Amino acid sequence: MLLFNILLLLHFCAFAGYLFILATLWKDITAHRDKTGMILGIIILLTGIALAALKYPAINYYKVVPKLLIFVVITVLNIRFADKPFTRQAYYWLTGLTLLAALIAVIRV
Repeated sequence: MLLFNILLLLHFCAFAGYLFILATLWKDITAHRDKTGMILGIIILLTGIALAALKYPAINYYKVVPKLLIFVVITVLNIRFADKPFTRQAYYWLTGLTLLAALIAVIRV
């Protein structure tokens, strides 16, 4: 149980860090981005897989599958805009999808 809680805390902190990165881009979407977002995305993905593996028989697929699909779209958008600044529409999609994933995570099904 301790390992699960540590992974969950790390997952939450990485997710909050990614939201913070998006929030800092709010004023200037064209600002230069470093690799921190990519590193946080990898941490979110790996801790999410580890959390699902630890709870394997009792996984809530109603939450896991939509969040996985959302993270795939977020990853594709980040790859598409890796070397160039976000467009306003791409930034709003990233922010909206990230908040949707957070909402799915906290709603009890």
